Amino acid sequence: MKAVWKTASFVLLLAGLTLIVAGVRERLFSIFGQSELAGAWQDHPSRRTDADRPRVHVGEAIALLRIPRLQAEMYVVEGTGIHELRRGPGHLPTSAFPGTNGNCVIAAHRDTHFRILKDIREGDEIILETRRGYFSYVVRATNIISPDETQVLRPTETAKLSLITCYPFYYVGPAPKRFVVTAELIQTMLPRRVS
Repeated sequence: MKAVWKTASFVLLLAGLTLIVAGVRERLFSIFGQSELAGAWQDHPSRRTDADRPRVHVGEAIALLRIPRLQAEMYVVEGTGIHELRRGPGHLPTSAFPGTNGNCVIAAHRDTHFRILKDIREGDEIILETRRGYFSYVVRATNIISPDETQVLRPTETAKLSLITCYPFYYVGPAPKRFVVTAELIQTMLPRRVS
């Protein structure tokens, strides 16, 4: 009986350490990913473009997302694959580009970059800074939906922003729901052209 308890204790300890290491690894990927994106964002020359959809590559920083009331600031990467979401919130490539007409969809993990969404409220401002300019959105609604409800990904006629993460925020394992923030574009500030 002692051998069984000893083996069970060892297995549980090993499982606990594995979970801790996995959590620390994801957090470190998040921190280093944002640092890498910040460096690339700062080093990249400003490339003002009038195109609604500038040419960007998966993994490239496309925007700086700010939520002033929550004092949150993070770089958004193009793409929503495993590697991209480890580095930062990911822009769904098939969705509208920030600041353009349509539904701009950005997703991130609830236990890293989008943990702050647990505190977001209607009326909060969300600012997306891109190479084209600054785009200010206001939160109109938050909803909890099931993963198979894909209407939040559908195109829209007006400029919208959809932030998506898993829900509940504090949950062990794959979360059963999705938390969606819907915001509407209220202001655009484009840099002046230099003649």
